[in-house]
Amino acid sequence: FITNCTEETPGSIVTQFLFMSFSEFLEVRVSLFFLVLVLYLITLMGNIVIITITVVDPALCSPMYFFLRNLSFLEIGYTSSTIPKMLVNFLSEDKSISFLGCATQMYFFSLLGITECCLLAAMAHDRYVAICHPLRYTAMMSRGVCLQLSAVSWLIGMLVALGQTTFIFTLPYCGPNRINHFFCDLPPLLKLACADTYRNEVAVYTITVIFIMVPFQLILVSYVRILYTIFKIPSAAGRSKTFSTCSSHLIVVTLFYGTAIVTYLRPKSSYSRDTDKLLSLFYAVVCPMLNPLIYSLRNKEVKKALRSVMTRKIFI
Repeated sequence: FITNCTEETPGSIVTQFLFMSFSEFLEVRVSLFFLVLVLYLITLMGNIVIITITVVDPALCSPMYFFLRNLSFLEIGYTSSTIPKMLVNFLSEDKSISFLGCATQMYFFSLLGITECCLLAAMAHDRYVAICHPLRYTAMMSRGVCLQLSAVSWLIGMLVALGQTTFIFTLPYCGPNRINHFFCDLPPLLKLACADTYRNEVAVYTITVIFIMVPFQLILVSYVRILYTIFKIPSAAGRSKTFSTCSSHLIVVTLFYGTAIVTYLRPKSSYSRDTDKLLSLFYAVVCPMLNPLIYSLRNKEVKKALRSVMTRKIFI
């Protein structure tokens, strides 16, 4: 039978899920609310600034900034798929989400996460061409090529997210329905299914490995070639200047893939619910906030464009 009770009981068909609270103490939840809210606002403002200056400043029209603009757009959607609901849950007694709402949240979180994996690989390819084939850079990274790489990244994200969401939400859920997490993620939902999830786990794990590790391997290959080319530069100043053009991307890749691999690809026997929640909080909240700061603070062209835009706004 179908029930609409606040907490589903065994034998019922789940129509909603309940997120478990980070803490039973209101003071802790209020503190977390303001902390996450500040981080979210910084993420939104930082990425909006990146998008704005790469659009309005003619000097930032290279493929690198085209991909950076795409990355910033992704980060806004990525954080907005989970954080607003999390903020509501910090202060509300009703921590429920509908079955369809949970599926929708997982779809967009997976879509944007997988797309970001592919986009970071495209950005690594751009840096490889710029450093290893500078004379052919304009031809190899034309506007058409950049659009194709971006479109393929989005298409892969859409298809993989659809597959993952289908694998998870075609399983039967008949109670309990309490998710020990702050958003609808793969591992905690698999634990709630009232059926043998082995095949689903294998399918989801395989998809995750392929679409996290394959882009990561492409990034590694690109950077091996980049470093090989950099080490061949005779002067230390030349090596430093060349490496600085890809250092921001390398830091972002390290943060993104480091937390993703630890969160989703570590051995199942090492799972801890509290550790999972903390890692996911860092992965979903902190990393997207750091990305625009890394690109703005470490990139001279971005800082110059930002100062130019601010100066024009002040004196107009």
